[in-house]
Amino acid sequence: MARAPVIWVLLILAALFAIPLVNEYNRRVMDDTARGSASGQFAVLSKGVTHYEWHGPTRGKIAVCIHGLTTPSIVWRGMTRSLALMGFRVLTYDLYGRGYSDRPKGKQDADFFLGQLNELLEHEEVDGDITLIGYSMGGAIGTCYAAANPNRIRQLVLLAPAGLGVVSGRMGNFIAKTKFIGDWLMLALYPQAYRKGLRSEGNLSTSVPDIASLQAGELDYKRFVPSVLASMRGFLSRALFEEHRTLHNYGIPVLAIWGEADKVIPQTAMGALAQYSRNAQQDVIEGAGHGLPYTHTDEIIEIFQDALIRG
Repeated sequence: MARAPVIWVLLILAALFAIPLVNEYNRRVMDDTARGSASGQFAVLSKGVTHYEWHGPTRGKIAVCIHGLTTPSIVWRGMTRSLALMGFRVLTYDLYGRGYSDRPKGKQDADFFLGQLNELLEHEEVDGDITLIGYSMGGAIGTCYAAANPNRIRQLVLLAPAGLGVVSGRMGNFIAKTKFIGDWLMLALYPQAYRKGLRSEGNLSTSVPDIASLQAGELDYKRFVPSVLASMRGFLSRALFEEHRTLHNYGIPVLAIWGEADKVIPQTAMGALAQYSRNAQQDVIEGAGHGLPYTHTDEIIEIFQDALIRG
């Protein structure tokens, strides 16, 4: 008779263990039906479908905007009009695993993201100089692309960029470094933590209407959470000091803009950037958190315009 309570305990533990896995299994698949409401276009690249969109004058100077770890290309909706008015033809796109793009399995390292960008530029026959604008992890992707293709870069704009030191907390580091258990913990804990972070920004004024609900919508789809984890393990696991040194040696103009109250990318990253890219121009927006592109759009545009005038 004593075995019965043990069996029930094991069954309850098994059920609790299964909940995150079942939740992931029941999420929607990003497919043609889900993409029915999307604006823009789609390119079939080597690792799947990539959603992208052009903004601004057909013959404008090309600017490519790369979003961050979790928020897809919707993050740029408040900035594209201003960039277009500045004369840029702006390309925005969803990284694999986010937005309306496919969610391929496997490692997400620098080759993974640069391969997507290279193939998309080739698909769109972009072969001249470009301005790269990268936000958060997109700043790290832009840094890697610019270091690998310095002759193609007119300027690099980094908004609260990753890649200048470890930014994950203790639990995030444990999850990133621990397979199997880390995978389960990510599925179990990340959705709630992500929603909590979005709620904390609920009262902020933004240039992207309903951005919090749009961000939360990412959790409705399969392989969003695993994609975030794959990026943490494969791309965000190292600092990009050598890449920034390369940009400095080539004399590529770099503008970095930081949020004074950013809790994701600390201001200590400014010192690291100054050490390896001494000519980089750096500005801090007072009171700004991590959501710079949609919370402080006008300030970013003003700083960017001033940098272009001085440059």
